Amino acid sequence: MSFCEKKLEGKLIYDGKVLKLNVDSVLLPDGKTAEREYINHSGGAAVLYVEDNKVLLVKQFRYAYGKEIYEIPAGKHEKGEDPEITARRELEEETGYIAKDLKELFKLYPTPGYSDEIIYVYLAENCFKSRTNLDEDEFVECEFIEIEKVCKMIKCGEICDAKTIAAVYKYLSNN
Repeated sequence: MSFCEKKLEGKLIYDGKVLKLNVDSVLLPDGKTAEREYINHSGGAAVLYVEDNKVLLVKQFRYAYGKEIYEIPAGKHEKGEDPEITARRELEEETGYIAKDLKELFKLYPTPGYSDEIIYVYLAENCFKSRTNLDEDEFVECEFIEIEKVCKMIKCGEICDAKTIAAVYKYLSNN
């Protein structure tokens, strides 16, 4: 049996700078109809950089959660931008590091129940320090944290960011 749903009609509810909110009528596999609310998002890229067994994390206030969180450097794609370019830009902007080499680790669907966002996660290697170039409304603090401590922070719930958790565990499974 195919689980594919066919779009019958769609309505754009909100068109913002970061996302678009849609409501579509769909035909279900059993012939019934349903509504699907979903967000169109340009997607993004994230970068894991490990140096001397320490993970480079950024700490920033995330408005939606109302608190500061630790995460790997990341950002959204500009229109038509290649994910690797996004990853390089965000790493340098947020941390001041430039990667000579980037390897794609995986792609992540962070919220498949209601968004089409895809985050491409890269491993940075052979980095050198340059300078940060934060966006006007961006306030970020960078810190190298021992990978063992990062794992403890994940286990105790201090780090809850999905892309960061997935990147760290993927890295550890490959090493």
